[in-house]
Amino acid sequence: MRFTKMQAYGNDYVYIDAINQKLPNLNELAKYVSDRHFGIGSDGMVLICPSNVADFRMRIFNPDGSEAEMCGNAIRSVGKYVYDHGFTDKTEFYVETLGGIKKLTLFCENGKAVNIKADIGCPVLDTSVIPVNTELAEFIDQPVTVEDRVFNITAVSWGNPHVVAFIDDVDSFDVDRYGKALEYMTSLFPNKTNVTFAQLVDRNCIKIREWERGTGETIACGTGCCTAVTAGVLTGICDRHVTVCQIGGDLDIFYDEESGHMYMTGVSNTVFEADIDVSFIPEGE
Repeated sequence: MRFTKMQAYGNDYVYIDAINQKLPNLNELAKYVSDRHFGIGSDGMVLICPSNVADFRMRIFNPDGSEAEMCGNAIRSVGKYVYDHGFTDKTEFYVETLGGIKKLTLFCENGKAVNIKADIGCPVLDTSVIPVNTELAEFIDQPVTVEDRVFNITAVSWGNPHVVAFIDDVDSFDVDRYGKALEYMTSLFPNKTNVTFAQLVDRNCIKIREWERGTGETIACGTGCCTAVTAGVLTGICDRHVTVCQIGGDLDIFYDEESGHMYMTGVSNTVFEADIDVSFIPEGE
């Protein structure tokens, strides 16, 4: 079976064509292609599948084998994958995810997608959707005690749960300690959550570090970037067009005031392609 490793601002995912081939047990396959088991340094596995409601369907799996809902950087790289591999000649199309149907716009040169803009949809603040164990209809800038500190936290859902907390200095911050504590704060976030720690540089620039549930600190997360901008706009500390600085590179984020949708633009690169032998994995779905 052939896979493609792609990178979008630090996130490395393994992309596999699930349209033209039958795949073995997906949970075990995801473990096999993660950096923990196969040594190729992936943040997870992305399948390109057929869809009845969009041009393509995306399924994404964490390195521990569990299925995830969506990742902003991963869905942008889906656009590069299907265009570069000749699955489509469209430069605008839609992708079905567990977080909803998302629109991609590609910027192409010499038959390759060199930049991708993704509309990852409207941020959802309804706590019955996120979910959060609270009676509040919205969860914006709420004080939450985490071990020995109090953070003002905003909870956002794009189909997958994210929370963001603005702090003074992300560079010297103990992401491992407080990210893990928030992820496992099931009294508040029963399904566990991804955590973005953000620092306001100025009204048009935010710096972040990201804690991904089930994985730990990650280099970058497009959805986490949009979560930080959402919280910044809702609390009035930043403008709607923001550069988000992260370890994997800068991402351009625009919060459309009229539609409520979040748009992010950034590059994606193919790292390498290779064949892997998965004959030992039992056949599954």
